[in-house]
Amino acid sequence: MNQTDESLPEQLANQPLLSVIPLGGAGEIGKNMMVLESGENLLIIDAGLMFPTGEMHGVDLVIPDATYVLDRLEWVRGVILTHGHEDHIGALAYLIEEGLDAPVYATALTRGLLEGKLRENKLLGEARLNTVTEDDTLELGPFQIEFFHTCHSFPDSVGVSVLTPAGRVIHTSDYRFDPTPVDNKLTDEVKLKRWGDEGVLLLMADSTNIEKRGRTASERSLETVLDRVFSGAPGRVLLATFASNLGRVQQIINVARKHGRRVGVVGRSMVNNVKIAIQLGYLDIQLDELLNAGEMESLPAKEVVVIATGSQGEPTSAMVRMSVADHRQITLRSGDTVILSAMPIPGNEELFNRTVDNLFRQGVDVLYHGLGDVHVSGHGGREDYQHMLELVRPQHFIPLHGEYRHLVLHGRLAEEVGVPKENVHGVEDGQVVEFGHFGADQQIRGRLGDRLNVGHVYVDGLGVGDVGSVVLRDRRHLSEDGFMVCVIAVDELDGEVIYGPEIITRGFVYVRDNEELIKRAQEVVQETLRKKAPSAVLENKIKDALTNFTSKELGRRPMILPLVMEV
Repeated sequence: MNQTDESLPEQLANQPLLSVIPLGGAGEIGKNMMVLESGENLLIIDAGLMFPTGEMHGVDLVIPDATYVLDRLEWVRGVILTHGHEDHIGALAYLIEEGLDAPVYATALTRGLLEGKLRENKLLGEARLNTVTEDDTLELGPFQIEFFHTCHSFPDSVGVSVLTPAGRVIHTSDYRFDPTPVDNKLTDEVKLKRWGDEGVLLLMADSTNIEKRGRTASERSLETVLDRVFSGAPGRVLLATFASNLGRVQQIINVARKHGRRVGVVGRSMVNNVKIAIQLGYLDIQLDELLNAGEMESLPAKEVVVIATGSQGEPTSAMVRMSVADHRQITLRSGDTVILSAMPIPGNEELFNRTVDNLFRQGVDVLYHGLGDVHVSGHGGREDYQHMLELVRPQHFIPLHGEYRHLVLHGRLAEEVGVPKENVHGVEDGQVVEFGHFGADQQIRGRLGDRLNVGHVYVDGLGVGDVGSVVLRDRRHLSEDGFMVCVIAVDELDGEVIYGPEIITRGFVYVRDNEELIKRAQEVVQETLRKKAPSAVLENKIKDALTNFTSKELGRRPMILPLVMEV
């Protein structure tokens, strides 16, 4: 046997049987997307979006950098969606637009909401959608997939169990162990324990609430709070929550009926989601029972409940428009009680607080998480996470769905429960974790693989990915110090100045009050023009001269755009 033949088994031993590739949701809140790879086969679990933070000027949405998948579209065997929240399904339309043609599997309500989004984007005909239940099994290439029901703030949520060539992988997605869920469907501990008994290679689990001691309160506990608020409210009750939090919507409907109130919904996404949920039988109410806009305004106040979008202070949402008296249909008035039934997402605190202030300015009574238990998280607490680890007893653990500190803390909890420290992989987006026969024995081991160069993909209007870090830096620069344009026309033959320099500024100084400053800036440019140079060189010299001038005079550094025209 030659040397090449002898080395072949070792080469094969170093090839991973399974690669786990987080493209979103690891080290951040939102845009959840996980990829499992075995051979030339990819399985995608979720494809969500994230809302922009304050420094992402002008950006509408953020989606995962899925270049790795888009370069291997023929390898994709399927897409599994765990539930219908935007941070799990919101990016799928963009991937389909980029050519993703794999079958998509989702529970009925998740599929219904996804169809609405795809229809809006004129992509419904391009998608291969399939409905699954928690009892279904799938075989997609080398992946054998089962589902288990999870309690979350979305009916029909599921976690995923994938039998891979390396072993069983469980992806919890978002969950909690709620003993009294609104829909009476518990997180399926029976399946989880069975798989734990059989042996689980890898558990990937939600880490959002790892900092919260104990267990998350039951969703039904919120009905007691709402009941007390409704009974004491002198007028209308208006509640803002996530448009996809349809379990919360059902609770509001239940309490409203108890107090003889009728319910109306406002906000495009809320209206659309509620209609879909009613049509699919996920809400116990009929379309003709919902109040129209006129009835929300004209009926006796004690008979009205309004459910609206805007729990995060989103600038164009219904509740935010109401808070500044700019909503076309609903006008807030004295006696109204407004409930913001959500916690602000990290990064949204400023928008949330501004909305609360504006609501108080409208003279209404406002309740939010800082004043009472008007929200129950859809995510488990530390004890929920510990219980999941004890049920599954995985050999390896990857914490997901959290900022970096959440991943570290969840990893430490896994170690306390018994997962070996070397088998806890606290990785961020793009860091590949591989599983295979990497040792001398036949044991499946895990190791860190390549780190993919992934980042944010920004959606700005109709543009996807055309806004990058450089553009955001320029926008940040403009927002902080404004800009200055210097326009000059020179003779193309002898370089003599024909026109200018004219200086135009926006966001730097108010010109009428700073005419002397502008005049001195022009003199600085004129001095520079005396040193004849080609246009490109001259533009750089003017930019440097004005940068030094503005910094020395005012301590500001506006964006400076010299424009030298040869005529």
